[in-house]
Parts: sequence; C-alpha cells; structure tokens
Amino acid sequence: MKIKYIIAISALAFSLSSCENKLALTPEQDLTEETIFSNPSTARSAVLGVYSTAQTLEFYGSMPQMIEEYMGDNVEFVGSFPTLQELRDFTTVSTNGNVSGIWQVHYQVITRANKVIGNIASVSGLSDAEKNQFVGEAKFLRALAYLQLVNMYAQPFQVTTGTNLGVPLVVDDFTGTISYPARATVNQVHDQIKKDLTEAAAALPASYATGVDTRGRATKGAANALLSRLYLYREEWANAITAARAAITGPYTLATDYTFYDKNTAEDVFTIQNSPTDNGRTGSGGWASYYSPAPLGGRGDAPFSANLIAAYEAEPGDKRYLLKRTGTAADAVSRAFTSKFPDAVNNADNSPVIRITEVYLNLAEALAQANALPNAEAINILNSLRNRAGLGNKVPLTKAALIDAILLERRKELAFEGFRRMDMLRYKQNLRANNPLAAYGGQKTILPIPQRELDNNKSLQPNPGF
Repeated sequence: MKIKYIIAISALAFSLSSCENKLALTPEQDLTEETIFSNPSTARSAVLGVYSTAQTLEFYGSMPQMIEEYMGDNVEFVGSFPTLQELRDFTTVSTNGNVSGIWQVHYQVITRANKVIGNIASVSGLSDAEKNQFVGEAKFLRALAYLQLVNMYAQPFQVTTGTNLGVPLVVDDFTGTISYPARATVNQVHDQIKKDLTEAAAALPASYATGVDTRGRATKGAANALLSRLYLYREEWANAITAARAAITGPYTLATDYTFYDKNTAEDVFTIQNSPTDNGRTGSGGWASYYSPAPLGGRGDAPFSANLIAAYEAEPGDKRYLLKRTGTAADAVSRAFTSKFPDAVNNADNSPVIRITEVYLNLAEALAQANALPNAEAINILNSLRNRAGLGNKVPLTKAALIDAILLERRKELAFEGFRRMDMLRYKQNLRANNPLAAYGGQKTILPIPQRELDNNKSLQPNPGF
C-alpha cells in the first residue's frame, strides 16, 4: 500500500514518482518504506525521486520562475489564468490555487529529501561514499526548496535584516507523529540553507561519470554556487565572493555565444533535465508554453515587457535581444518572446537553475560592493559578458556606477529565468512604477501563506494584508 507522510502543514503523499530513465519502481503503490530503503537499487531510486519532484511545474517547471519575472518588470503577463492575473496585479488572496500549489510541491520536495537524509545510512550494500553523496544531493535540493519558499512567502532580508517571519522549517523525517510548526524567521531559514549547502559541498563530487549527470545532479560546484546566491541576497559580500570563487573552480566555462540554451554544456552548473515524456507538466505545460507565442505552439502568456525592451534597445545590437521571437500573444497582439525555451510542443526544455554566468555576476556584484573604488576584476567580468552580447566595454568611474552596470547586465543576461523580482527587492526598488501595491516592502509583493495551511496549522501566522 502507498504510505502517507504528513509534513509541516498539510498531508503530502510520499510517492516516488516514476520518470523515464530515472526511476523504475513498478508498481510504486506496492512499495513500503522498508522496501524502499532495504536495498541499494530502490534507495538510489528514492534519491532520483527527489529530482523528479523538483521537475514539477510548481517547483522548477517554470511557474514560480515566471511569477518572479512578471511580479518584477521583465515580463508582461497577458494570459487568462485569473490566479496568475492576481499575482500580476498584486491583488492576490490566500485562497489562490497557484499559491497553494507552489507551497505544497515545495514541501513535497522537502519531505522526500528528509526521507532520504533520515534513512539512507541504514541501507546495506551502499558504500559510505555513496551514502554521503546521496545525503548531500538531498540536502542541496532541500536548500533549493527553502530558498525559493522564503523568497516568495517572506519579505526579503533587507526589510528587517531577516528578523521577520519566513516559512516553517521541517528537517526531520516524518515517522508517524504529526507536528504543526510555526514559521521560522528569515534568518533561521537562511541558516538552515547555509548548513545544508555547506555540508552538501563537502559531500558531493565535483562531477559525475556522464555530462548529463554532471549538469543534472547536485555537485560541489552547484552547492557553492547556490551558497553564493544566498550570501548575495543577504549582502554578505565576503562570503559571496568566497562561495562564487569555489564554484568557478569546477568544470564550468562561460559560453562564447548563446547556443547553450537547453543543452548540457560547461555553461550549466545545475539544470533540471526534461524530455518530451518527462517534464514539469508532461505534454501540457512548462517553460515554453508560457514563453512562446501561439503560432509556435505556446500559450503566449509571458512576452517581454515594454520596460525590458527599452533596456535592451538602449544599446542597439545586443545579441540577447536579437534572439527574440515575435508572434501572437494570448491577448491576440503581436509581441516579442524569449527564445531560451524553444520547445512549446513537447515542453522538453531543461530548467536552468544555476548557470556559471550567474555565478560570475554574483562574484562581480560582491566584489563591487566590497570595495570602495571600482573593482578591476568586477569590471572585467562585466565586460566579458557585454562583449559576448556584442556590446562594447564600459569603464564605470564610481562604485555606484559599477553596481548599476552589473545589475543591468544581470537583468539582461538572466531575464526569464526567475531572478528579477528578488534582484529588485534586495535593492529596495518598487516592483512596478506608479502602483502603490508594488512598492518595496508592500504587503502583496510577497505571496500569502495559503489559507488551507492556516486552517490546518493554527501555529502559522498569516502574512499581513491577507
């Protein structure tokens, strides 16, 4: 029989979802916990099952990342989903189905990671090295889940230096006793993420036997790269520099052009692997569905915003902008769309979680912030990315000018990948001009704690304004 585990707020089914070339658990409902962790084969499948859950539309299958882009100012959401329109308009309510779904799937990833962490040591037939690696992979994925959760459901570190409420921390394997944890602070959640990633970096390999696994499974470089993102968000510049440098020493290289999109290349640090039969919402949704125009098989929901177009057109010839596709959007208007996710027919595009470009940008920003004068290494990183885009060098004369240039480059380079909202909020920028609801620190610049969670867990406090 299928075992049920209840995590944090609501009951979540612990089912090791089968996916092509990853899991071979048939029939999955016949597996007990004892069976799963009774031998190396099914234990390895449990680890891969966490990755499979991470593919889900509501985790890294594009929905949270798209929301981050259009709650910022990179994307103009013109789709017809009322729950997504609420988020666009900063009028979200706590019963919003997408808000609830994102929360649940993130805690599913956490639940399944906890299950691996709590049980893998007892599996006979696995070497100590394998056990350590599998725990490291689970801790990396748990850290990724918590970082996304706290970014979406809590005000950023900058509002109260992290003393405000974050999300519930659940780090123990569920063994039968239901608990109802309160929300930890943002600082406490960040501390857990640091702990998980630091331990993961120590346990994980630098690479795997195949290129697909090196790009699609957690590695030492991926853990350090995600640490650099966290430290950047916390304004811990020295730590961000150290973590970024540690990541860059891995098997990664800045691509010379933009043909790396949706491929496993040295540009990719960690990329969730998708295929036509195994993706975030197999056959009916995903990155390209939102980001492609209708004539190319997409929904046409998420074209470039006018604001982002203006940012690109301020410097003509930017290759990233020239790669855009034009077509009919969901509102029947011809609009510009990104070409980063080309497969709207099968939704087989990989999910880009960490690219080495981001890590270099993390390093450049931290170097710029940590030095009183314009930092030469940061300027070199900035110009290497500008040159790749077909743009000339910049020579910022002040620290502020260098930071502004790096943030602009970050916007144009990482557009559509889910970074824009947090990049705006951590610099205390309003998410939308002329909209008081979108002002920095505004109640609806973050997501509400889902109503079903509040109903089930009386220890939870709602976010103000919901």
